Amino acid sequence: MKIELHEMTIAEVAEGFLEKPRGAVTAYNGKLNIRPAYQREFVYKEQERNAVIDTVFKGYPLNVMYWAKNEDGTFEMIDGQQRTISFCRYLQFGGFQYEVDGYPMAFHSLTRPDQEKILDYKLMIYICEGNDKEKLDWFKIINIAGVKLTDQELRNAVYTGSWLTHAKSIFSQTGIGAAGLGKNYLNGSPIRQEFLETALKWISKNNIESYMSAHQHDPNANELWTYFKNVIEWVNITFTTYRKEMKGLDWSNLYDEFHAAVLDTAELENRLQALILDDDVTNKRGIYHFVLTGNEKHLNIRKFSDSQKLAAYERQKGSCPSCTKHFKISEMEGDHITPWSQGGKTAVENLQLLCRECNRRKGGK
Repeated sequence: MKIELHEMTIAEVAEGFLEKPRGAVTAYNGKLNIRPAYQREFVYKEQERNAVIDTVFKGYPLNVMYWAKNEDGTFEMIDGQQRTISFCRYLQFGGFQYEVDGYPMAFHSLTRPDQEKILDYKLMIYICEGNDKEKLDWFKIINIAGVKLTDQELRNAVYTGSWLTHAKSIFSQTGIGAAGLGKNYLNGSPIRQEFLETALKWISKNNIESYMSAHQHDPNANELWTYFKNVIEWVNITFTTYRKEMKGLDWSNLYDEFHAAVLDTAELENRLQALILDDDVTNKRGIYHFVLTGNEKHLNIRKFSDSQKLAAYERQKGSCPSCTKHFKISEMEGDHITPWSQGGKTAVENLQLLCRECNRRKGGK
């Protein structure tokens, strides 16, 4: 891999700056893609944007920027989008104003010497050339140094193409597409690519890189979008009452297993209500898996306390009521006499200590 440090003026970088709403942002005579697939939207506020111009105007150094060179001779911005867009927007006629000597001044209102001070400002830019793996390694190194790209943003940096462009138009915008449909069920932010990452985890069963590689050059992401919509719609019609515990669950596995099953949604809701009110269920988020799979491990049924187990051990005089043998307390386990699944509660009157072997045979309930 080849990495070189270049010195360029703001005038050179800003030449031909073009910004399309929710679309491409280019500069450097159209050769620099300022907002490639892995970049976020422009997020600088007025104070941060003005600080960039102030740094340049006073001749202070801006942090180095990072570009990647493509095989066709064009470039992609890896780090520096916010700073680059800030000074490019300022240079535009009718752009924002920056205070000079107490007066708000647009760039075209500055004196010629002050304009040249900005245009001739030298930027320090590292340019990387290499294959996809080498670029990804470099992105990770830069990320450690402070760029803070998410895992999905790093993947987007490698698997660029028509598929990713379409996928981002659906999963990376706020208030529309996946964000509008699934905001109650997904954690994270669409802008930080976390909605896209969740959808990819769902459809690929956590083999995101393999899926993105296989579909990188597809004309669109319709398969991913259709699957995502199907999962969310199934959740909506299966679980008729929304609860905050539903947010962030891995719905895809339940959809894959049960979407073709005939389910009594009214009965499911009744069971969910009972589980929400059951103090023995300590993991309320697990109730959705439980009502479909019947697996109690999702519920984290409340366990007996050490003091309760000690009282039971003394009451039993150290004997296991199942095999009648004597054991140390450390060799015994708390057991629901009437299993929780049959209505037994985690209460002293429903507690017995069994030896590990007997408890295992009973099923650990």
